[in-house]
Amino acid sequence: MEILGIGMPELIFIVIIALLILGPKDMQKAGKTIGKFLRDVVTSDGWKLFQQTSRDLRTLPNKLMREANEELNQFNKDLQSAASIPDPTRPTPAGSRPQPQPYAATPPAKAVSENRIAPASQDKQESESEPQNNA
Repeated sequence: MEILGIGMPELIFIVIIALLILGPKDMQKAGKTIGKFLRDVVTSDGWKLFQQTSRDLRTLPNKLMREANEELNQFNKDLQSAASIPDPTRPTPAGSRPQPQPYAATPPAKAVSENRIAPASQDKQESESEPQNNA
């Protein structure tokens, strides 16, 4: 048990020193005076304010982390709702504009057929005919 950072051995040492200096009769008066002073301090509004401020300072890091986490979650929700692509199969309500279709990653079939390379069989026939012409 510690009181104001003073443990039990230190407290006993202080009491023994006070008893030697003040004596038994003055020790009672000093104890009574110190007790009244401490009671007045503990029941004062300043002490209650000090306790509340101390409690707030101890919980401040947790409170700040909780608020930051809530803001981050709200930001993520806003970001997801802004980035969500509507389902094109879902019918649009009457009077609203149709949603644009997402970009197709594959080119149309016509463009693919125009860019094809000639079959390997034609290349093979041409390469076989060249040596015969040279001979």
